[in-house]
Amino acid sequence: MKLFLPFDPIKRAEQSEHLVMRDKKRLYYRFRAAPYYGGIATADGVGCCFLCAYCWNYYRNLFPDKCNRFYSPQQVAYNLLKIARKKYYRLFRITGSEPILGEKTLEHVVEVIKIIFSEEPRSVFILESNGFFLGYKPDLIKKLKFKNLWIRVSLKGVDKESFEHISGAKKEFFHYPLIAIRELRRQGIKAWPAIMGDLFREQDINRLKATLAEYNIHTELEFEFLEKYPFVLENLSRRNISIKRI
Repeated sequence: MKLFLPFDPIKRAEQSEHLVMRDKKRLYYRFRAAPYYGGIATADGVGCCFLCAYCWNYYRNLFPDKCNRFYSPQQVAYNLLKIARKKYYRLFRITGSEPILGEKTLEHVVEVIKIIFSEEPRSVFILESNGFFLGYKPDLIKKLKFKNLWIRVSLKGVDKESFEHISGAKKEFFHYPLIAIRELRRQGIKAWPAIMGDLFREQDINRLKATLAEYNIHTELEFEFLEKYPFVLENLSRRNISIKRI
């Protein structure tokens, strides 16, 4: 995919979804047991409508078509169930990419979640999302009304300028993830914001909290921290983004 910064994330979402979907199957590059949240069965996908400078999966999301393993919702679900049963986990997630790039990827992930909950009704499924598409088309949120679905929305900046700088997407799209969190919570879905704490000062975080309040989002803000791979530090340097730590 050719990419010039800043880009239109709507067009990039369409292009990415076209590359990562084949009928109802989606590209994933691995399934694993991960230590996060106390232990969680994890599917690592590829393809995103943003291209964040700090992303640990940067090059797979830049070139998602370099991966060549398409999985049906059933295959994804049973790969995750196998891991969870072996490790005695009750948590499941999709990460490493944007799980919802459009309606096709939404239908794929909904089917995965349905199978997991039908097999393990007391489990919890965590979607790690940038929230963009759900904010852009909030009418689709109704398809995600599952009792034990949690959605962690990773915000890419504290304002329009930092959003564009970090995500690569044009600044006018900054508000869509905020809309997603607000509407998810309004519809009774557990959702909360996260931010990369290493890249912002305390005053920046306070401004973000004020913005969240303006959107009627009153919940704890989670802090993410950098995976300091050499290519991550190189990408940050290339975009002149410094590590600040709060």
